[in-house]
Amino acid sequence: MHRYLYIIILSVLSIACKPTPIDQHLEEIPKENLLEALLKGNERFSGDHPLHPDQTLDRLRDLSVGQHPVAAIVSCSDSRVPPELVFDQGLGDLFVIRNAGNIVGDYEIGSLEYAIEHLEVPLVIILGHTKCGAIGAYVDHDHDHSHHYSEYIQKIIDFIDAEEEEKAIPRDAPDFYERAIEANVLHGIHELKLKVPSVNELIASKKLKVIGAIYDVETGKVRLVEDPN
Repeated sequence: MHRYLYIIILSVLSIACKPTPIDQHLEEIPKENLLEALLKGNERFSGDHPLHPDQTLDRLRDLSVGQHPVAAIVSCSDSRVPPELVFDQGLGDLFVIRNAGNIVGDYEIGSLEYAIEHLEVPLVIILGHTKCGAIGAYVDHDHDHSHHYSEYIQKIIDFIDAEEEEKAIPRDAPDFYERAIEANVLHGIHELKLKVPSVNELIASKKLKVIGAIYDVETGKVRLVEDPN
């Protein structure tokens, strides 16, 4: 009797834990609706009911013949900010470029150019996040030069410093840290548009969308960043 009850409980649990299938894979969604689909994925993630789509061995085998990601994302290397989880997506869905501070430098631009021109992604997201350590190091260094970093971390700080100087954020602003995070995202967008001429043409012809976003590490929610330019 107990054995049959045990089997019934396992069967119920396996059904309850099985992810609900999504209506469409990302690559089947019209490109004008892709951002909305990713934001809905983030709603699932932040609402603690992700579907974990496209994470099977069958999906992996399908991808062995080639990749067709629908979005390229530059995000921070911070262990709390994995884009595939944040947007509740799976294998082959996102072309992700990560570094400390989600910096858009020459190497990152090269990777984005590959994603745009060769993989033909219709969407690029520069994704910053709250409580970013790289931006925090920049802020601390700006106010207190007693901090000593290795030459490699210092290069990151100097890169961010060059970016934020252009934004002329008042150093005594109470929300300077938050505004620096946002300005760093916007600078990444501007750098991409400046250094890859085809980007502006693709945007004008509605073949590409480039946006900025901030991920909140406390709530799990992503908000879009408006570009004043």
